[in-house]
Amino acid sequence: MEPKGGGGLDNIPYYLSVLLQGAGITVTLTLGALVIAVVLGLALAAFKVSRIPLARGFVNIYVEIFRDIPPLTQLFIIYFGLTYVGIWLDPIAAAIVGLGLNGSAYCAEIFRSGFAALHHGQREAAASIGMTPGMAMRHVVLPQALRITLPPLGNYGIGLLKDTAVASAVAAPEILFRARNLATETFETPLIYLLVAVLYFCLTFPLARLVDRLERNRRSWT
Repeated sequence: MEPKGGGGLDNIPYYLSVLLQGAGITVTLTLGALVIAVVLGLALAAFKVSRIPLARGFVNIYVEIFRDIPPLTQLFIIYFGLTYVGIWLDPIAAAIVGLGLNGSAYCAEIFRSGFAALHHGQREAAASIGMTPGMAMRHVVLPQALRITLPPLGNYGIGLLKDTAVASAVAAPEILFRARNLATETFETPLIYLLVAVLYFCLTFPLARLVDRLERNRRSWT
């Protein structure tokens, strides 16, 4: 599809076709980073509640570093800084890794709160029937903690989807990157960014409703 010469509203279908390509990349970035953040965050939370002081100290330092440094700075370090040690990542891969590592610090705190919400007696009961700490974590603590943490994880996922816009700084062709290029080419800046806002709303609104439902279900469980 090509833009029409008259510009304006006549070109909305063309603008949307370009922005929807970026939306596909935005979803890819979100899902990839979310997997890294959840898996790594869960591991970090397990170390955080362990009885090993060194492990707890490492997690505390890790979380503080990634929470205190802006995500854009972390993304630049990964995309540009790794080249000094011979590691070259394309913009999409760098964005997924950067956002995933940043998000793992927040997910670690979410999971830690979920673990803390469980009564300590459940771990003691698991130990009394011969479960090792690892078995108790997998079969007793983790299933309940995941149920508790689903709503905050959903909220994090919504925020992550919007935060993928920082990937445009390293030329990852997501929504904002496509919009910026369109605005430069056509000078239809207000219209293009209005379409961007509509697309973000269409992506996040269903997720927000799902999170609300999960939150209501969680309250009914407790």
